[in-house]
This record gives sequence, structure tokens and C-alpha cells, in this order.
Amino acid sequence: MDSGWLTTGKITHEFEAEFAAYVGTKYALAVNSNTSGMILAMEACGVSAGKAVITTPYTFVSTAASAIHLGADVYFADTEADSYSISVAGIEEILKKDAENGHKVVAIVPVHVAGNLCDMKKINALAQKYSTEKNRIHVIEDAAHSFPSRTADGFAGSLGDIGVFSFYATKTMTTGEGGMVTTNDDALAKRMTQMRLHGMNRDAWDRYTSTKASWEYDIVAPGFKSNLPDVLSAIGREQLKKALDFCKSRTAIVKKYNEAMKSWDFVTIPPDGEGNAWHLYLLQIVPEKLDCTRNEFAKELQEAGLGISMHFIAIFNFSWWKEKYPEYTPERFPNAQRHYQNTITIPLWPYMSDEMSDYVIATIKKVGERHHV
Repeated sequence: MDSGWLTTGKITHEFEAEFAAYVGTKYALAVNSNTSGMILAMEACGVSAGKAVITTPYTFVSTAASAIHLGADVYFADTEADSYSISVAGIEEILKKDAENGHKVVAIVPVHVAGNLCDMKKINALAQKYSTEKNRIHVIEDAAHSFPSRTADGFAGSLGDIGVFSFYATKTMTTGEGGMVTTNDDALAKRMTQMRLHGMNRDAWDRYTSTKASWEYDIVAPGFKSNLPDVLSAIGREQLKKALDFCKSRTAIVKKYNEAMKSWDFVTIPPDGEGNAWHLYLLQIVPEKLDCTRNEFAKELQEAGLGISMHFIAIFNFSWWKEKYPEYTPERFPNAQRHYQNTITIPLWPYMSDEMSDYVIATIKKVGERHHV
């Protein structure tokens, strides 16, 4: 605030440099939301009218809606049966059909749900296998949940062509609203940088601090308004310093939950892959062991004072998507639909007190035992 510069400027550029160094990418571009970042990423990868992307129906609607905003089609692949990650076999099935029908697919968008990473090696291999000289298939990681998820191959957001993070209020680090786009590709970075601010070839910081006249700039394309202001980037820089501690605290609470609930037969604890950032704790009820529905179970948790949620309502259940793609029925995506019907997101945040986490465990046990069959 004291600097007198509130919009995108020096602090944002420093935040970008620090984030890129953290995740090990050449470029990081701060944006005002994950959604804006996803639109920028898709546009840079050629997503447009007549093209298509492959993603999962088990995600927040913005992932798929970003492609719709650009005029493209969305092909859904089901999730894996035993995890919330997109099915690699399902991706390849779509790519095989697409190769027969003219190569519409230009991007695969895996979503690292709850911070647990998808099988990026296999997804990248499929993108390479089905790319042609005229139609390259890019991999855009929706990393909204997955900072600082990390495998032996690197951080989430550095494993595909582009990674897109969210710094929304509930995420593993936050700027209130905001996000970051990461890439190692020079051409993609240049395009997204230009499109981030109306298609200008100079941002405000450059125009007002450079010796070149501030009013001289060019518009290279009809771009967007997706930049992150310095006042929020300042928050992000401080959050970035604390990110590892946040993650360690989340992981400790998760271990406590897992230890307490792993022997209960009326729930299933979430999958835990390498480098999970544990943005969410997705607990599945086992319907066969209960005389109530997921919604009834959740309502009793709420009535006992737990701030629970549902991640996610599978996208094909929403009215607009039913009208747009009537062929996308729940029966076509049985794994995603089952996950949606049985999952409850229970409280998890850094530095939860023992009293709070104990109460979460005790309440779930009490409700489960009440309805156990």
C-alpha cells in the first residue's frame, strides 16, 4: 500500500519469479483466478471453435466451462474406479475415436482432485502418441487443488505443457482471489502474457516505468482482463513462504483422520498418492453398511456443527450441461457418479486444534454407528 502502486507491477513480477522458482518452471504468470488462467492456457493451446478438450466430469464446472467460453467442445472421460483422478484408459478411448473423426482434440486437462496427482506420465505419453504434425495435443494441468503437490518428477503444474493454480480463499495458499499459470514453453508463455491484458504487447508497469513513451503499445489480439494486482500478490508472496508449513500441518491432520477411520467399515478413507497436498479430505460412505443416504449422513454431520461440503457434483448432472450434451448421462460415467453420490468433504485446514479434529472424528463415528447395518 505504501508503494503507491496497487495494480500489476513490481510486486506481482517478484511473486511470479518466486513461484516459478518454487515449482521449477521457466515462467509463472499471475492471474485473477484459476478460471482466467485456464481460459488463457486453453486459448494459447489452440482451443477454439471446431476443436475439443478432454477432461473429467468430476471437477468444478469452471474447468470444462473454460473450453465452452472459447467455443470448443468438451469430451468427458470417467474417473478411475478407485480414485478421483481421470481415467487414463478413458482418455485413450476418446483419442482413438477422435483420430478416426478428424482430430478435434487439442488439449487434455487432467484435474489433480483434492491435491492427489493424476498419472501424468501416462497422460503425457498419450498426448504425444496421438499428436500429429498438424494437430499437437497439449496437456494442461488443472492444479487448483495441488500446490505444493510433488512427485519425483517435479511439482504439480510443471509436469504438463501448462499448469494452472488457484489461490482462492479456501485453497492451500491464498491471495483471496487469484491464481498462477506455469509453463516452460516460450511461445505459450508469450501468448498468455499478451492475452492476459487485452492483447497488449506492454503491461502497465512497463508502460509507466520504462523510458519508452507510456502511450505507445500495440494490440496483437483481442485479449482478456486476467491480471493479478500487486496488493494481492503481496499476500501471495507471504503465503508462499508458509506453504510448506501449511502442507505439513494438513498432512498431520490427515494422518490422524486416517488412523482413526481406517478400520471403520461404513466409510472409505481417500486415496493417497505420491506428494499429495491434501487440499481436501474426501471421505466416502459405504452405502451397503448404512441405512441412510449420503445426504442424510451429511445433514446429521451439519446438525452436529461440522462444516462439511460435497466435492464434486459431477458436471453432467447440471441442467445446462444436460441440454448441451444429452448423451452425457450418469450411466456413461459410473465411477464419477458413484463418487459424487457417496463422498463427503470433511473439515481440514492448517493448524486445526486437537479438540476440533477429535470432534470431527467422534461425530462421524457417532453418526456412522447410529446408521450401521
